[in-house]
Amino acid sequence: MTSPFILALSARMAALCLPVSGARYDLPQPLAWRLTGHNVTDGMAEKAVLVLNDLRPATAYRFEAEGVGAISFTTPALSGLVKAADFGLRSGTDIADEEAALANARALAEAVAAVPPDGMLVLPPGRHVSLPLRLKSHMTLHFEEGAVLQAPASRQHWPILPARDDTGRMLGSWEGLPADCYAAPLHAVDAEALTIEGPGIVDGGGDRSDWWTWPKETRNGARRPRGLHLIRCRDVQLIGFTIRNAPSWTIHPQGCEQVAAVGLSIQAPHDSPNTDGFDPEGCRDVTLAGLHFTVGDDCIAIKAGKRGPRGEADHLAETRRIHIHHCLMERGHGGVVIGSEMSGGVHDVLVEDCDMIGTDRGLRLKTRRGRGGRISNIRLRRVRLDGVQTAFSANAHYFCDADGHAPWVQSRDSAAVNETTPVIEGIAVEDVAIHGLAHAVGVFLGLPEAPIQSVTLSRVAVHSHDENAIATPPIMADHIRPMRHEGVLAEHAVISCDDPALLSAGVISLVASETSP
Repeated sequence: MTSPFILALSARMAALCLPVSGARYDLPQPLAWRLTGHNVTDGMAEKAVLVLNDLRPATAYRFEAEGVGAISFTTPALSGLVKAADFGLRSGTDIADEEAALANARALAEAVAAVPPDGMLVLPPGRHVSLPLRLKSHMTLHFEEGAVLQAPASRQHWPILPARDDTGRMLGSWEGLPADCYAAPLHAVDAEALTIEGPGIVDGGGDRSDWWTWPKETRNGARRPRGLHLIRCRDVQLIGFTIRNAPSWTIHPQGCEQVAAVGLSIQAPHDSPNTDGFDPEGCRDVTLAGLHFTVGDDCIAIKAGKRGPRGEADHLAETRRIHIHHCLMERGHGGVVIGSEMSGGVHDVLVEDCDMIGTDRGLRLKTRRGRGGRISNIRLRRVRLDGVQTAFSANAHYFCDADGHAPWVQSRDSAAVNETTPVIEGIAVEDVAIHGLAHAVGVFLGLPEAPIQSVTLSRVAVHSHDENAIATPPIMADHIRPMRHEGVLAEHAVISCDDPALLSAGVISLVASETSP
C-alpha cells in the first residue's frame, strides 16, 4: 500500500497527494480520512490532492485515509503572527476609491515590514482594495476564509517595474524579453522561503478595469501586469487560494527555483486576452499539483525567454524539471504548452494523471526559426482529453511576432543551421484517452534543417469524435490544410506509434515549399 505524501507544508496548512490508482484530478470515488493532532478531524476526500487548513504551528499530526495508508508530519514553528487589520487595513471599499487603494497599500506594506523572519501576515475576511503589494523573504501571507485582495480599477499610483534592475538583470518582462511592466497585485523579487496560502482570493481586477482592452500595447511605456509575479525567488509555496481576473498572465514565476503550487483555483473569462494560467519561465524544479484552470489562454505555458531581435541572449535561462500532476485544465487554448518563448531551452517536463477538458490542444509545442534553444524530454502519461481539437502538436513554423509570416520563417525549404535554429527532441506520450476529438490526434511540423526527433506515442486511444467539428488548420503556421477527425500527421518529424491505425496517410502542408505550385 502506497501512503499519502506531502506536497506542501506550512505552519497552518498541509497539502497531501492521495496515491489512488486511476485518480486524476478527482478520485475514482470519495475516501474517508481522519486527522489527529491537537484534536480529531474527519472528512471525505474527493480530489487526489487534499488541502488541510486551520492547523496549529509546531504540532505533530497523523493523517489516515481509507485504503491509502497513513502519514505523520509536524507543522513548522511560527516566529510571530501579524494581523493586517492592526495596521489600519480597510475593507469593503469601492474599487474606484483611489485613496482607499493607496491607504491599504501603505498599511499592507507596513504589515509586511513588521513580519519577523519565519512569521506570518494574516489577511482577514472582507474585500480589501489595494495597489500592488510586494512580499519579502521568510514570510507567509495567509488569506483567511472570505478574504479577498482586490486590485483597484484605476492605474493611478500603480508602480512600474523597470526592464532591468541596477545590476542589469531582467526585472520587468513581456513575452520573454526585458520590458517595463506594471507590478503585479502580488509580487516578490529575490525572495526566499516565501509562502502564499489560505482559502481566500486574489483578484487582479482585469474584468473591472481597462487592462483587457490593450493586450499587446503599452500605457505610460509599460506592459500589463501579471496576477502574481515571482522574480528570481527560491523555495516558494503557493497553497490553496483562488486567483482570478489577472490583467495578463495569472501566475508568472520568472527565474525561480523550487516552486510548489498546490490546490489552487486559477480563473479568467474565456475571452480575456493572454490570461494564461501558470507560466514558469527560466525556472527549475517546479511542481504543479491539484490545480484547477479555467482561463482565457493557455492553462500552463512553460517558457524560457525569447532571443532579442538583434540576437540578445543575456536574459535567457533554461527551464528544467517541471512536474505537473493531478490537475484539471477545464478550458483554455492549450492544456500544457511549451513555448513559443523557449530560447533558453526547456527540458525534463513530466505531465501525468491530469484531465484536459475543452482545451483547444492537449500537449502543444511551438517555436520558429530565429528562436534557437532546445526542447527535450517531454513526457505525458495517464491523461484524459475530452473535447479537444488537436490532442498533440509540435510546430516549428509558429507564426508569432511581426515577421512570423515572412518567407524565411515559413519556408519548407532547408535553411542554414546556426544558434538561432530551434531543436525539438524526445516527446513521449502514453496511456492517453481521447474523447470528442475535432481535428487531429497529432500534428508534428518540424524544420527541414532540424527535424523533430524521437516522438513516441504508446497506448493512445481515440474513443469518440466531435461530429459537429468543422475542418480547420490544426496548428498556427502558413500553408496548413484544414483537418477533421484525422490521426497522426508528421512533416520533418520522426514518429514512432504502437498503433498503425492512428497514422494518417494525409499531408500537413498545402504546398511542399515556397517554390512549389
